Amino acid sequence: MNELAILVVDDEPMLLEGLTEELRRNFGKDYQIEAAESGEEALEIIAEMQSEGIEIATVVSDHLMPGMKGDELLCQIHARYPNILKIMLTGQAGVDAVINVVNSANLYRYITKPWDATDLHLTVKEALSKYLQIKQLEEQNAQLRENERRLTQILEAIPIGVTVHDTGGQVTYVNQKAKELLKLEILPQTHTEQIAKDFQIYRAGTDELYPAEQLPIARVLAGEIVRTEDIEIHYPDRIVPLEVSATPIQDKTGTVSQAIVAFQDISDRKKAEAEREKFTQELFHLNEAFSRFVPRQFLHSLARKNITEIQLGESIEKKMSVLFADIRAFTTLSEQMTPEDTFKFINGYLRRMEPAIIENNGFIDKYIGDEIVALFEASADSAVSAGITMLKSLAEYNLRRQQIGRQPIEIGIGINTGNLRLGTVGGNSRIDTTVIGDTVNLGSRLQQLTKVYQTPFLISHNTLAQLEEPMKYALRSIAQVKVRGKAKKVGIFEVFEADPPAQKDAKLETKPIFELALLRYYQGAIEEAKSLFDRCLKKNPSDRVAQSYLKRCA
Repeated sequence: MNELAILVVDDEPMLLEGLTEELRRNFGKDYQIEAAESGEEALEIIAEMQSEGIEIATVVSDHLMPGMKGDELLCQIHARYPNILKIMLTGQAGVDAVINVVNSANLYRYITKPWDATDLHLTVKEALSKYLQIKQLEEQNAQLRENERRLTQILEAIPIGVTVHDTGGQVTYVNQKAKELLKLEILPQTHTEQIAKDFQIYRAGTDELYPAEQLPIARVLAGEIVRTEDIEIHYPDRIVPLEVSATPIQDKTGTVSQAIVAFQDISDRKKAEAEREKFTQELFHLNEAFSRFVPRQFLHSLARKNITEIQLGESIEKKMSVLFADIRAFTTLSEQMTPEDTFKFINGYLRRMEPAIIENNGFIDKYIGDEIVALFEASADSAVSAGITMLKSLAEYNLRRQQIGRQPIEIGIGINTGNLRLGTVGGNSRIDTTVIGDTVNLGSRLQQLTKVYQTPFLISHNTLAQLEEPMKYALRSIAQVKVRGKAKKVGIFEVFEADPPAQKDAKLETKPIFELALLRYYQGAIEEAKSLFDRCLKKNPSDRVAQSYLKRCA
């Protein structure tokens, strides 16, 4: 037999190198491993190797490549070299591409990316084994008339069912394994049109007898080389799935004179595939469940692919915006509800707030009772937009609550931006993800100050400085606060973009007066500040922040 080779095709050099190395490690002893970065290059390599007497046994090809796609490549290979077994390896092929290559290129197997090493090894091993079996059968067919006794001995020995048919589909030879699978004691007097009914051959997964004109024997007698796994034999007590390969035998003139069909029970393999699929689905659902406890963005920030890679104590410094949101007077509200109703209330509220964070490219670090701690890595604008959306969603929620006679709720949102430490804390039995640092502490403090200034949304000057378009938000300066442990004061700004339209317009109109009053207040010109705050309230009596400062002036 000529030297055999495996050809790998992928336009991503790193993946191509990794796949080639994996196949060389497992099959390099017996097979030459060749690599191509495009479909065009792959066809050139096959032609060159064929001219040198080297046979390509299996092609493992990616689908989504520049120029010639994987399905087109495999179809062209099938048209020129039908005996080469073809495996599609990709995570991006659509259903149409897979159907095209299955129907037109006689695809041997489809494996998704990222591939499972064991699945890849077994699939390639089966493909190579199948290739060798077909090659062996072809060689045996060529000598069938000259050495029928020897061929019969070989066919009787192999653990695959084999039948030989004349041009009318009549069975002329059946090996022992075929007799077992077909439940035969003598050669049946049957033709192509009767085979499906006589042997109870059905299309896989249905109660439909396999159409006579589509049977492998009918197709192979028409000159095709056929391989399929969509056939089942229905016994009274069980159903057996088959893998079927059929090859035409031509006489010296090139006319099909006989056909040989090889088939085997693949129940164990189908069972293994089903179990693997079930296991994969279970892993997927488990991963989805874990992601609700540990956000994927948190794993990504720690450069981890899955939760099993996380170690206690690992951390990384990042520049992020941290958002704290809390229900005001939650303790008072919860005292009026049963524990069960309290859980329903919290979950109903959190369920409405979560989308505002997710849709603005943030993720929730944790829930602390009714408090939300969320992180935004993309930009400070994402965090501010999330806060605005949360308040608008809350307004809609409160309308529904009032319609059914329930008390509206208020929340406070504080956002700060800066460097923080993101990582894991805990002990040997329990760990949790968290963020720590002055940036986090100030974000929490801002949320608390929303109660002091009677406004729902505050951001720090750190966040304001990081906004890409600060003028697109309705905001104003409302305080300079000295944070414990810090020498410099922190500038605090109210975001009133989500206020009712009339209130928002009134704040925008009085913003120059309010900010001048605030400046005079911090300069110590209390009487002037008092007069300015009074002017502000005459135009906007509902301005709670101005009311707060007027009381301080008094």
